[in-house]
Amino acid sequence: MFEFLQKKVNDTITVSEEEFEYATTLFQPKKLRKKRFILEDGDACIYTIFVEKGLLRSFTIDEKGNEHILQFALEGWWSGDLYSFLTGEASEYNIEALEDSELLLITKASWDQLLDEVPAFERYFRILIQNNLIATQRRLMGTFSTTAEERYQKMLKQFPDVIQRVPLHMIASYLGVTRETLSRIRSQITSGS
Repeated sequence: MFEFLQKKVNDTITVSEEEFEYATTLFQPKKLRKKRFILEDGDACIYTIFVEKGLLRSFTIDEKGNEHILQFALEGWWSGDLYSFLTGEASEYNIEALEDSELLLITKASWDQLLDEVPAFERYFRILIQNNLIATQRRLMGTFSTTAEERYQKMLKQFPDVIQRVPLHMIASYLGVTRETLSRIRSQITSGS
């Protein structure tokens, strides 16, 4: 069950077999069925989540009932609400399985223990967090400085699996456009105009 996590960790840092074996004792495997939640708005985020198999989405719902998707998490990705996880405060996000998913969960206490016992994992998570910050900043700036079509084209190139596995209305939410706008963009791309 931990082979994919081990590959992703070893793609970023070097850990010994013994260190990785120890790390596996701190994770809890969980199967989450499609349309089930691992985190709901108002609850504290008690886990950081590694997606072994499946697909999650993190989103909020505004006062008008509109969904705003922050992230899709595919196989090999991490998900959660870092602020809530680190502080224990209530999350503003929901995390839902879009497909039947197999997850590896780690609590804050176990995460702290892992970072203390295997310092290489502190480097691993630092790299993940800094990469996430960079991606978030770029996404935010892209929202301000690129057209909806450019954002969609970029998503097609960067995340072709997401486009195939996620309903169009969710892609529209992620891109910050209406379904109608996304349909128009897709039609223009298909027709080559």
